[in-house]
Amino acid sequence: MRLKDLPPTLSVEQAGAMLGIPRATAYRAAARGQLPTFRIERRLLVPTARLLDLLGLAADDVNDYDARAEP
Repeated sequence: MRLKDLPPTLSVEQAGAMLGIPRATAYRAAARGQLPTFRIERRLLVPTARLLDLLGLAADDVNDYDARAEP
């Protein structure tokens, strides 16, 4: 999947997978405020733009980046 094709929000599990961390670790990071989240009813969501910012990637930087490509 190309990063530019990511949806505006991700689940905590999806964000954890992008970060390469287990599900439980992602939820602990969200609870501690280390992973940006917001809640809509019972769903805990991660804003994709904020996650990319946390990783040091601006939306403009990811236009041609393919997550499957090797560095």
